[in-house]
Amino acid sequence: MFNRLFSRKDIEVLESRPLYQGFFRMMQYRFRHKLFAGGWSEEITREVFERGHAVVVLPYDPVTDSVVLIEQVRFPALETSEHPWLLELVAGMMEQGESPEEVARRELMEEAGLEAKRLIATGSYLSSPGGCSERFYAFMAEVDASKAEGLHGLAHEHEDIRVLVLPRTEAYAMVESGEIDNGSTVIGLQWLELNHHKFIGSRD
Repeated sequence: MFNRLFSRKDIEVLESRPLYQGFFRMMQYRFRHKLFAGGWSEEITREVFERGHAVVVLPYDPVTDSVVLIEQVRFPALETSEHPWLLELVAGMMEQGESPEEVARRELMEEAGLEAKRLIATGSYLSSPGGCSERFYAFMAEVDASKAEGLHGLAHEHEDIRVLVLPRTEAYAMVESGEIDNGSTVIGLQWLELNHHKFIGSRD
């Protein structure tokens, strides 16, 4: 069994201060930590992007073996992508006091107009721990994909979302070809590729 040497108590935060507060927040931290060779590190300064935590949901219809994805523009992708309208999972930020399950159901309705027959937690992971504190909580939602259609999103959040239904095999082929290249969607479709056999043919 893997033996972890350190935990949270082995990092000493010396100072934290806000650098910027807008749609997101940037913090600066001074800290030191224990070293594998023994003793403590020198003082380290790091800037951390604090954007909160998020929930991602992969809507899946096990009867038709199809997935529901959403398409929307992602401006930061403009730097490296010819197609900054990305195919993604349903996703949303967690508000204070919300559980991941509550966010999953809310965002599924707001972004895809769907209700989950069943929500299955598929894990959680850090999005970019070298510079961001964000953690994703991931779910698969069993849905009736025949009800997925139209345009969605909240106007006051400038969301312009198109809903797409794809065969699971086609969606996964887009992961393998690189056409789907955002992390949470790649992870969700890879999880489904490994686990879809457990759900095929089931619907309440």
